[in-house]
Amino acid sequence: MRRPSKTTRRTTATGAAALALAFGATACGGATGPAGGGELSGQTVTVAGVWTGSEQENFKKVLDAFTAKTGAKTVFVPSGDNVSTFVGSKIEGGNAPDVVMVPQVGVLQQFAKEGWLQPLSGEAAETADSTLAPVWKEYGTVGGTYYGLYFKAAHKSTVWYAPEAFTQAGVSVPKSYADMLKTGRTLADSGRPAFAIAGEDGWTLTDWFENVYLSQAGPEKYDQLAQHKLKWTDDSVVRALTTLGELFKDKQLVAGGAQAALGTDFPTSVAQVFGPEPKAGMVYEGDFVGGVAKGQFGKKLGQDATFFPFPSVDGGKMPVVSGGDAAVVLKGGKNGQAGMKLVEFLASAEAAEVWAGAGGFLSPNNEVDFAKYGDDTTRSTANSLIAAGNSIRFDMSDQAPAAFGGTKGAGEWKVLQDFLRDPSDPQGTAAKLEAEAAKAYGN
Repeated sequence: MRRPSKTTRRTTATGAAALALAFGATACGGATGPAGGGELSGQTVTVAGVWTGSEQENFKKVLDAFTAKTGAKTVFVPSGDNVSTFVGSKIEGGNAPDVVMVPQVGVLQQFAKEGWLQPLSGEAAETADSTLAPVWKEYGTVGGTYYGLYFKAAHKSTVWYAPEAFTQAGVSVPKSYADMLKTGRTLADSGRPAFAIAGEDGWTLTDWFENVYLSQAGPEKYDQLAQHKLKWTDDSVVRALTTLGELFKDKQLVAGGAQAALGTDFPTSVAQVFGPEPKAGMVYEGDFVGGVAKGQFGKKLGQDATFFPFPSVDGGKMPVVSGGDAAVVLKGGKNGQAGMKLVEFLASAEAAEVWAGAGGFLSPNNEVDFAKYGDDTTRSTANSLIAAGNSIRFDMSDQAPAAFGGTKGAGEWKVLQDFLRDPSDPQGTAAKLEAEAAKAYGN
């Protein structure tokens, strides 16, 4: 977001946060309801987003709570990973959704520049001002106008592992990146390769890069690179790629080797660690891994599935990379007024608490009651996200134009997939990244 984002989407997209086949029947949307009495009775709000599987199911529970409160029916439309293309085509066809959950800052900025967005209502903005750290408003603002309300956040500096694999190999939680690779090799010696890597989903590779880069190069350079004020051919980028290449080229560290990783999507990578036939001991991704481990594989968080913070690289600080999905209201939707009412609802702690108990969710809203999260592991992640306040750095590829940081088979996703396939030339890879970035940023 994924993304996941790149909450993937993602981000993050984090959209693929479950074995989507299990929910195939719901993946084409459908109205939630019924609509009883209420101020919006008889109205329908259409919402588009990247979420599939358990994430989509849980978001629909939030929409059901909105229906119960207002009487409005809601329809969820899956956008696929490329939100930008999806929304563009819907607007062109005169069939735009009312609300879009946007998983990338770059895409939000693009929508604003195209003139597609309504500014947030005074009520939504006021609620957000009192409940979100200023950094979230910054990421939702374009040209001084506040358009995007951050509803779902991701903590993308968490390395998830199977405690029984660590016990069997006689290893403990690593304190540095070098330690983590050493731990991984010991895990492999005991019969389980270190990492399940979802190379088929390019966004996961951008997340790996960002954590290494933020810790190794520091926040100032991270911000410059995110805005393309620093070229991707900079020595700091080559250094981070070299560090990542050490992991990518090692078959003890990558379950099945690079080729297998390139055929592994995000849900499968989680299954390889926490599913019935484990093939790896660790999977790096955001806090949403916990939601899949718990929801899909019945793992008890903190016991059968747990995480350690992404460790510091070469003596740098431990990175805190975040992602998030922002609710925006489109001008071209059939029911923008009711859409804005939904966004006002999403700004409330009440809306966030509906999803909090189901797992695989963090809210940037500081009024959400931590007790509403279903387990101690998620509570501690949520607490650390709120405590990080303004020091969080938003997922870099999510800040980029979609052509560079958010498109399947193109830009940064594709270049890093090629690098996973053959990590022998970090300098050449940096040059390819710069060529793609220059094209997308237009500078």
